[in-house]
Amino acid sequence: MITARSARPEDAPAMCALLNPIIEEGSTTAYRTPFDTTHMVAHYIENPVVLSCVVAEEAGEILGFQGIFLTQPARDGSSARWAEIGSFVSAQAQGKGVGQIMWAETKARSIAADVDTIGATIRTDNVPGLAYYSGLGFTDYGAVLTDTLSDGTQVQKACKRFDLT
Repeated sequence: MITARSARPEDAPAMCALLNPIIEEGSTTAYRTPFDTTHMVAHYIENPVVLSCVVAEEAGEILGFQGIFLTQPARDGSSARWAEIGSFVSAQAQGKGVGQIMWAETKARSIAADVDTIGATIRTDNVPGLAYYSGLGFTDYGAVLTDTLSDGTQVQKACKRFDLT
């Protein structure tokens, strides 16, 4: 059974092992540099602007993780309490409902933290990521027109939002 729980510092090696191949593959994340455990803990687990970071696990194996970061001012210029989300699922766990399980926990934690809106910025060539966030009910609100990949290719990013209030 897949469950979600808070990420802990001892999860950092497994989180790096999950994220770094995604970074190396290069087509679904804006991250360009692999994470080491120190950076993972500092960025996703003990970062003071992280409102929540959950891992999804099955039989002790981490299949994915999802973090939300408080972003003030709000990305849309409003006075809303805004958080940005980042989600990662291992290639081996795609299609198992991992993202849905993490989202249920993240959404509940966001409501408890009085977040008004959760934003997601997704590369437009990340078709699975766009489908995932759209399937959760995120709606488009803007775009980032250029992001330069390490090989010089320029991509666009879609800006999506999920309003909790």
